[in-house]
Amino acid sequence: MTNSIRRIVTGHTDDGTAIFMSDTSFETVVIPSGDAAMTTIWTTATVPADCNDETDGRQRDAGTTLNGGSVIRIVDMLPNASSPFHRSNSIDYGIVISGSIELELDNGVFKTVEAGGIIVQRGTIHKWRNPSDDQICRIVFVLIEAKSFEVNGMALEECMIHD
Repeated sequence: MTNSIRRIVTGHTDDGTAIFMSDTSFETVVIPSGDAAMTTIWTTATVPADCNDETDGRQRDAGTTLNGGSVIRIVDMLPNASSPFHRSNSIDYGIVISGSIELELDNGVFKTVEAGGIIVQRGTIHKWRNPSDDQICRIVFVLIEAKSFEVNGMALEECMIHD
């Protein structure tokens, strides 16, 4: 599998005619924790998004999620690697493009998701694990800010739990 991701962005002329703004390719880059390589494709500063915002969404500063906005990112989970357990205040749509991934929840239960599977992650504590010895698992994630889940009127906080 090639590492390159092609991104095509459309826009408008001053009179409203549709145009192609850019057609570029990006590579994923290994993150400091060493468990994955990723690249951000686009972000929006708000939800709903503003189609009048001419900012290149790839250039907007975004963490795991973007408060008030949305993020689309490619994640390559490296062979035999796993993320820390974490929770974000977002709805995450994960589309497995290639390979397989194990999604484990904080109760120890996990599901294996193969290429073509879609995960809807709703603010739970979870971790990702690539069980393969030699295959990268590529996932497209769309993350949209969400209100925290509440238990007895108390919002569950975002967290990152390192082993």
